[in-house]
Amino acid sequence: MRASHRIFVVDDDDGIRQLLAEYLTKHGFAVETSPDGESFLERFQSLSVEETRNALVVLDIMMPGIDGFDVCRQLRTFTKVPVIMLTAVSDEMDRIVGLEIGADDYLAKPFNPRELLARIKAIFRRSEQTAEAPPPSRFCCFHGLCLDMVTRSLSDVEGEPLPLSGADYNLLMLFVNNAGRVLSREYIAGETRKRGSDPLDRFIDVHISRLRQCLGDDARSPAIIKTVRGAGYLMATEVRFSHDAAVPVLS
Repeated sequence: MRASHRIFVVDDDDGIRQLLAEYLTKHGFAVETSPDGESFLERFQSLSVEETRNALVVLDIMMPGIDGFDVCRQLRTFTKVPVIMLTAVSDEMDRIVGLEIGADDYLAKPFNPRELLARIKAIFRRSEQTAEAPPPSRFCCFHGLCLDMVTRSLSDVEGEPLPLSGADYNLLMLFVNNAGRVLSREYIAGETRKRGSDPLDRFIDVHISRLRQCLGDDARSPAIIKTVRGAGYLMATEVRFSHDAAVPVLS
């Protein structure tokens, strides 16, 4: 990783903050720590866009004052910085809520710092691959929506922006690049998280549900991303790539 990558560790546990600061610094990251959500948000908002361009947040959920959920919600109102949430080992609901409000990944406590490092590197690697290899066509149009693959933003047919987190964008691009092909949960997990999918892990299903909400796709009768029982998920709508955002979008 480049030295310009900055990691913000937000956790009220002094031992975890010190451990991660030392470990991640040793692996070439610039690390800043905060003991609570308030001080982190104040610090993050004081930085320029350039200073947070290659940043990532490791965010504990259970903290005094503003908890991790509220911190993530506030972050998503002004930045797409990747967020890895630290959750209670047995609380699946924490993980589901974290994904629904825009977190990119989660890690259950207690955790191995090496696993956290691997996930951080995977997120940065995907971001860099997108930045270093821009698509030949800037815009992708499907079902009355237009995706700008340079700014990573989504809009409807009238040009109104729709919310799309970094994790949502990565998942959407996986479907866009495989339109018409059934993708298994295991394949989606491997491509978006660089690891397999546990049959009891609802991460993929929740992420699909959240992406459908972003796209305005009716979960009871989806027209864009359909569930193929026993096989996985399918982007069932036609996709068109273009250099011009004004090209009529497909419906």
